[in-house]
Amino acid sequence: MRRASVARLTVVAVVMLAGCTKPAGDTAPSASAPSASGLATALAASASASAALAVHPMKDYTDPPPDRIGVLAPGTGIPVGQKVPDMHARDLDGKDVSLSSLYTKGPILLAFYRGGWCPYCSSENHALATAYPEYQKRGVTPVTVSVDTPDAETKTKATYAIPFPVLSDSDATMLEAFHVVNHVDDATFAKMKGFGVDLESYSGKTHHEIAIPSLFLIDRTGIVRWAHSDPDFKVRPSTAQILAAIDATKLASK
Repeated sequence: MRRASVARLTVVAVVMLAGCTKPAGDTAPSASAPSASGLATALAASASASAALAVHPMKDYTDPPPDRIGVLAPGTGIPVGQKVPDMHARDLDGKDVSLSSLYTKGPILLAFYRGGWCPYCSSENHALATAYPEYQKRGVTPVTVSVDTPDAETKTKATYAIPFPVLSDSDATMLEAFHVVNHVDDATFAKMKGFGVDLESYSGKTHHEIAIPSLFLIDRTGIVRWAHSDPDFKVRPSTAQILAAIDATKLASK
């Protein structure tokens, strides 16, 4: 088998291995959200996949169906109408940044992603960067967060010329506060490390926690106006779906 073919196959395997998630928090599920048992089934299926080295920078993700847009998976996220906690993270220079210092300047689209090693997350970051002018037109600033260290985040931003804030939440305190934590078990961590994805190297920590990919539209008062998460990390809202959701909130007219 040619090397390029092996690379494509190994990408899917390693990112699926890291899909084993134990969501934190007790947020009530939306009426259209999948059941808790359905969430566990989906995550178990991801966890059972074979592991291998992730070497491809991007991989296309699938758009969720219309009835899943703006839905939080059971036990995850801060629902619409609630105020977000004023958490802190680090910017690419390692400086402390409070969440309130960002949203008081104007609405933000807070995007939690798994890490720079994830090809689906790379695609999402690239899509956000490409559509940045459209977000600007609506007065919304994307802000991305992962447990990657500032050094790792810097590489991600440089690779895709990301024009918006990229934050490091190495201790996973913001992930915990938003109930979007994926607890990678020891066996999965060891397999991932064996195939070249060392979560401790990326985060600089030993907690083995990464984010459940999720989006939160937060207005300038810190209130969630729209939110989305999905247990399947390969399914994420498209740019068109996100922009339509922002337009529906009429934030730009306020």
